[in-house]
Amino acid sequence: MTLNLNRWASAAAFATLLSCGPGLLAARGAQSSQQNPPAQQPQPADKSKQPAPLAMDSPQAGTNAAPAAPAAPAPSTPEEEAAFKEFQALPPNDIDKRIPMAEQFLQKYPQSRYRPVMYQTLVSGYLAKQEVPKMLEAGEKEIALNPNDTPVLGLMGQTLARTANPKSPDAVQKLNKAEEYSKRAIEVTPTLTKPAELSDEQFNNAKSNALEMAYSGLGLVYLQKGKYSDAIPALEQSVKSDTHPEPDPVNLYLLGLANEKASHFDAAVTAYTKCAAIQSTLQPNCKNGIESAKKANSTQLSAPK
Repeated sequence: MTLNLNRWASAAAFATLLSCGPGLLAARGAQSSQQNPPAQQPQPADKSKQPAPLAMDSPQAGTNAAPAAPAAPAPSTPEEEAAFKEFQALPPNDIDKRIPMAEQFLQKYPQSRYRPVMYQTLVSGYLAKQEVPKMLEAGEKEIALNPNDTPVLGLMGQTLARTANPKSPDAVQKLNKAEEYSKRAIEVTPTLTKPAELSDEQFNNAKSNALEMAYSGLGLVYLQKGKYSDAIPALEQSVKSDTHPEPDPVNLYLLGLANEKASHFDAAVTAYTKCAAIQSTLQPNCKNGIESAKKANSTQLSAPK
């Protein structure tokens, strides 16, 4: 899959979440003041492991704790090699065929050295079909094999943060996992070595995409926890890392919201205005944000930056 599939939640899906019940951001920091357990400190990346190379055709994911060492792959048989070649022959975009074939392959060859390819296929395929629980499940299994698989770490961090329901009993756990995955991706991505088959441009774009997702997830986690001064630089980095022709309106909206909550009203208006200029279902939210920030600026003191 191409890594810009992370934008599945950038407009319609995210706007739907905002309109459901109290909405994704309804707590607006209340979680940090309620009787929630403190966020777990993220596990540092294992320096003894080489970071997994960036995969341009799929993302990759994360676990909440340092995974146990996976079993060594079994030597492949001629039958397994033939099955893998058959899988490779499928068009990359034919997810309706690739998903069941990947599932069948994993069931038949549970210790195959091709497991990462299959899990990455499932992550990207279920992401494209917006089957988030299945995507997250495949991502967890992929990162158990490749703990420093940065595109999936970034994707998992962003997805968990964007789909966490503040009313759900596991909301805090999801946010803590999103924070861990995002921070690990941010730590590992700069250490990656360019695969020989990628051009410099492809490699740099892949790293930028991973960082965009990771900073987006981290910024939203901080926003959900009411840590607005931490959310702002994270979201600014997400916007800065975005190399797509059109920025992700979700990140601009969140940046506006974080600045508004931190009483940086001029900066909020700037972010909301950029968001409102992008054709998406978030436009009404961003336009309302502009008016809200301007009104607050006329009646409240702006906080120093």
